[in-house]
Amino acid sequence: MDILQGIGVSSGVAVAKALVISDDQLRIGSQSIDPSETEAERQKLLLAISASSEEIRDLRDQTSRRVGRETGAIFDFHIGLLNDPELIRTFVGLINNNHFSAEYAVYRALRDYGKIFTDHADAYFRDRIKDIYDIERRLLSKLTGAERLRIGELAEPVVLVASDLTPSQTASLDKTMVRGIAVESGGKTSHTAIIANSLGIPAVVGVEGIIREVRTGDTIIVNGHEGRVIVDPDAQTIAENRFLEQRQIRHTTELDRLRDQPARTKDGVDITLLGNIEFPHEVESALTKGAMGIGLYRTEFLYLGSDKPPTEDDHYAAYAEVIRRLAGKPVIIRTLDLGADKYSAHMNLPVEANPFLGCRSIRLCLASQDMFKVQLRAILRASVLGDVRLMFPMISSMLELRQAKYVLKDTMEDLDEEGIPYNRYLRVGMMVEVPSTALLPKTYLRETDFLSIGSNDLIQYTLAVDRGNQRVASLFTGAHPAVIHLIRRVQRAGKSEVKNVSLCGEMGGDPDFTMLLLGLGLRTLSITPNNIPEIKQLIREITLKQAEKVARKALKMEHAQLTLNFLHDEMRRYHPDFYRADVSTLAHHSEEA
Repeated sequence: MDILQGIGVSSGVAVAKALVISDDQLRIGSQSIDPSETEAERQKLLLAISASSEEIRDLRDQTSRRVGRETGAIFDFHIGLLNDPELIRTFVGLINNNHFSAEYAVYRALRDYGKIFTDHADAYFRDRIKDIYDIERRLLSKLTGAERLRIGELAEPVVLVASDLTPSQTASLDKTMVRGIAVESGGKTSHTAIIANSLGIPAVVGVEGIIREVRTGDTIIVNGHEGRVIVDPDAQTIAENRFLEQRQIRHTTELDRLRDQPARTKDGVDITLLGNIEFPHEVESALTKGAMGIGLYRTEFLYLGSDKPPTEDDHYAAYAEVIRRLAGKPVIIRTLDLGADKYSAHMNLPVEANPFLGCRSIRLCLASQDMFKVQLRAILRASVLGDVRLMFPMISSMLELRQAKYVLKDTMEDLDEEGIPYNRYLRVGMMVEVPSTALLPKTYLRETDFLSIGSNDLIQYTLAVDRGNQRVASLFTGAHPAVIHLIRRVQRAGKSEVKNVSLCGEMGGDPDFTMLLLGLGLRTLSITPNNIPEIKQLIREITLKQAEKVARKALKMEHAQLTLNFLHDEMRRYHPDFYRADVSTLAHHSEEA
């Protein structure tokens, strides 16, 4: 039995036989044709392009219906590239001038084209290599008559194992048959992560060496909570995890009954639970899970899902859809957080040695004010449709905050001149994601309406740990004393200034931290919608006095692991039915069995 560690990107536990998908399904050797055959090969190529384009359009439309048009827009890049006149001329030139077969012309051209992406210094462009190979495989299967593996037509439940999954493969998943996903590459923002999370399929990415360790037919366990994959488990481990898999399903059904119940402690303190979303269609899932609104609406998809910049009307349509679906509930729209690991092809950004410390997020927006104003105009226009609030990300100095507010004010004046209505009393806040703001929260609260602690980046920048790197994953924890003290500092400042401080990020959706966060004084958490029922149940099982006692003890601890163990034990004391697959849970259920 081997245990491999990766990055959990979609929660849940899955036990099934592995299906290993090879990157080398079709290899094309050098193939020449007689000059008299060039016209026939050219026609064969054009027919393959036409058929492939039609398939991709169908796949895009199916994906849009299943998980939203924003996710479906991933395939617009495929359609555009496949029908790019320059690329088609390259294919035809290799057939006409080099007398290559259509198959070899496609293979050579796309391999050369892909190398440009592979060697690119920008991570966004390197990531698009999967799209190039996806198109290559589709075209070659049409040209050779080889049957592509149809993941959507599996005969039995499997866990997919691959170096990576192409967008086409991931989008065609049947969640009744694909129980889990484990891939070598990818991060939290990869296509695989986005779609697997949308479909609710347990997934772990960044599992180094899994292709060498696993063969098709091997039994495999995917634990999306812990980012762990177990290969060839023994009978007891299989039984324990199948128990957890079934218990998770039953538990989820039971938790959904809490949808309309308040997140209120036993001693009568109400906690506001909001949802974090990427796409407009996710509002329905958030409301179904009991969200009281949207506390973090990430807007980067408008840029990442397209090969051209979104217009003001594109922005407005997306925001208006979310506001309409919320029917009066609040939504906090975060302005663009591009840069670092989120790049768009049409932005032509310079390569940076340390992009997470470079021109990203609010810095990028302030450096590209025309782009920034397009979004601000759309948010302001949409602000008259409901309870809309605006939030600036990654503020690290008062100068940045004041510059952002100045651009907002300037945009408001433009709308005034044009006679376009907007909410003049729009509430404006900012995220606390770096130590420089967490150390001086009162300064920022005097010029904002609210603060939201972004726990993912606050941990990353406080501890100097890349949150997407599995090699240092054990160092990334909200249980570090420095992180806990910074959160308390921000919350205390909010209380003294009588302004709301919320927390958004993975920390807020982890039951191990619920009592700590409430005990530190937080009363608003914005989390992944799927985590809302679990957090709500725990809140309803404790008193605020108990949470404050836990926080006081945690604040005195000096070691992250000791703190985490303490918080976990306290959570289990009040919430013994929590189903996460940890050692104590497995041992307990083994005894029951």
